[in-house]
Amino acid sequence: MRGCVLHGQKDLRLETLEEPELKAGEVRVKIAMGGICGSDLHYYFEGRVGDFAVREPFILGHEFSGDVIEVAAGVTSTRIGDRVAINPGKPCQSCPQCLRGQQHLCSNMIFFGSASRFPHVQGGFRETLVVRDYQCYPVAPKTPHENIVFAEPFAVALHAVAQAGSLLGQRVLITGAGPIGCLIAVAAKRAGAAYIAITDVADQPLKIAAKIGADETVNVAKDTEIQTSWQVDRGQFDVTFEASGNAKAVETCVLSTRPGGTMVQVGMLPPGLTGVPINRLLAKEATLKTSFRFNEEFGWAVANLADGSVDLSPLATARFPMEKANEAFEAAHDRSQNMKVQIVF
Repeated sequence: MRGCVLHGQKDLRLETLEEPELKAGEVRVKIAMGGICGSDLHYYFEGRVGDFAVREPFILGHEFSGDVIEVAAGVTSTRIGDRVAINPGKPCQSCPQCLRGQQHLCSNMIFFGSASRFPHVQGGFRETLVVRDYQCYPVAPKTPHENIVFAEPFAVALHAVAQAGSLLGQRVLITGAGPIGCLIAVAAKRAGAAYIAITDVADQPLKIAAKIGADETVNVAKDTEIQTSWQVDRGQFDVTFEASGNAKAVETCVLSTRPGGTMVQVGMLPPGLTGVPINRLLAKEATLKTSFRFNEEFGWAVANLADGSVDLSPLATARFPMEKANEAFEAAHDRSQNMKVQIVF
C-alpha cells in the first residue's frame, strides 16, 4: 500500500508501506477519504503542534473513513464490506481516567497521526489501515464518505458544546471560524443557542460560517469597534468558545463573557505558557472550562452525519487525490479559498 509520509517541514512523500498482519480484535480498512485538520497543517508547515515536534518519518491524518476489507478471526462487531467511520483514539482502558469513564483523557492514549508519543503514532493518510474493531462505527452501505469523514471534527465540536452546559436560549460567541469554530456553531445551534456570533481575521471562512447558521459574522481585523460593544456591562455573551488558539482571541472571550457566564477554551495555544487575564473572570465569577478531543460524542457525530440530519457540505471546499497530497496541504493552508480540504485515497 501507499501512504503520505512527512519527513520534515513541507517534505511530504508518497511512499510504499508494508501491510501489517491482523491480530486478534483487529480489522483492515480500505481508506476512502481523509480530512486535513489544523494539527496536520501545523505538522506539515511547522514540524510541530504545540509542544509536540516531529522527530521521525510520520504518516499524518486522524480524520478518515473507509470500507472494511478484512477482519481477524473472532471479530463479530464488524464485517467485511461494512462502511465505517473510524475513531482515531485507542485508550488504554486501565488508567485512572479511563476507569472514571474519561477515555479521551487517557494517560496512555494511542491517537492516530500524533507526535505526542515517541515512536509517533502513525496516521491514516494511507490506502489501508489496521484498527481495533471497537474503533469502527458501521453506517448504512450507501452513506457518502463525504458525510462520515466529518465525524472526528464534529465530535470535537459536540464535546466542546457539552462542556459549556445548556445553551438553550443563550447568546454565544465563537472566536475562530475555521472548521472547528464552524462546527461548534452547528452544534450550538442544534443545542438551542438563540444567537451565535463568530469572528475571524479572514472573510472567506466567515462567509461559510454564515451559511451554516451563524447569526453574526465579524472580521475583527477590519472591525475593531465591535469587540468594545461586546464588553459593555462586563460582557454581553452567556457562553464564549475560543477556537482559534490565538492569545488575543482568548482576551476577547474573557472580556466578552458576562458575569456568571462560561468560557470554553478549545483552540490549542502556542507552545509554553500563555497569559490569561484570570482576574477578569474571577471578578465576574465566570466559569472557565477547557475542551480536549471527545468521548462518547464520536458516536453521536456518526449517527447525525449518517442519517443526514446534519449537512456539513458547505465546509468541504476542495478534494485532491493522494498523489497530489502536497497540493492539498497548500490549498488547505490558503484560508482565503478553503475551509476543509479532503484527500481521496
